[in-house]
Amino acid sequence: MLDQIENPVTEPDQLPIFRNLSPAMRDGLLADAVQHGVARGTVLFEQGGAPTFQLIVLAGSVQLFGASSARREVLIEVVRAPDLIIPAAVVTGAPYLMQARVPERSRLLMIPAARFRDAVAADPTLAQAVIGSLAHQFRRMVRQVKNLKLRASTERVGCYILALSQRQGTPDRAKLPYGKHLIASELGITRESFSRALAALEAAGIEVRGDTILIRDAVRLSEKCRPDPLIDGDDG
Repeated sequence: MLDQIENPVTEPDQLPIFRNLSPAMRDGLLADAVQHGVARGTVLFEQGGAPTFQLIVLAGSVQLFGASSARREVLIEVVRAPDLIIPAAVVTGAPYLMQARVPERSRLLMIPAARFRDAVAADPTLAQAVIGSLAHQFRRMVRQVKNLKLRASTERVGCYILALSQRQGTPDRAKLPYGKHLIASELGITRESFSRALAALEAAGIEVRGDTILIRDAVRLSEKCRPDPLIDGDDG
């Protein structure tokens, strides 16, 4: 049995992807699905592996990593409830381009990949829902690419802190959700560059206290890193 999960749990039949499905289609997919509690550190699948399930996050989160042939690894994205994990690979049957790893106790819904593909091909409503999920993930990736290509490292770190504080609902502080080396790789910089950026931003109104960043002057921080809704926004 899975230990208690702090994040709210999404009930499978309330997932957005099932919202407009007929009861027969929804019940059929859920009948073939399994809810699975996953411990921290679990590797769900490897880069290059073939999809066997469509995984959906019900609670917790999943980190997606990319690795080079020289074994350099970077954090690409974090998937949170109630999102689908790489549906593009599942729908096409193509190999995964990333490894999936669980950073915290989580709960997943697992639908057999072949069953999910058949249902998408047969049901226009489900296909439309999957297209919506893919569109959301594509826009999220475009925002990430713009962040990496259009900003200096200090601007990336400052905007990350502001976006994190907004998501956490604490405008005066941001609690780092995982290790600084992972955040640095997600932002496309080294751990040392991340530390230097934090030090540089202290003059712009932040104070670093362990894994919590206190925002003493949000206006000055915004002037320094220049947040942009077309990069830092969220499509929901």
